[in-house]
Amino acid sequence: MIVLGLVLLVAGFFLGIHFLTVAGILVLILGAVLMVAGGTGHPVGGRRHYY
Repeated sequence: MIVLGLVLLVAGFFLGIHFLTVAGILVLILGAVLMVAGGTGHPVGGRRHYY
């Protein structure tokens, strides 16, 4: 999700589409939160690790 967020962020920036930039930021933040939650041992979506 972090990679997808970065791709959307860069695409939105270069194409000038504000929606893609905002979506990229949101997906990037969500991916980081899930990575931290999975790394600390909290199950995310029924799994111990989120990849």
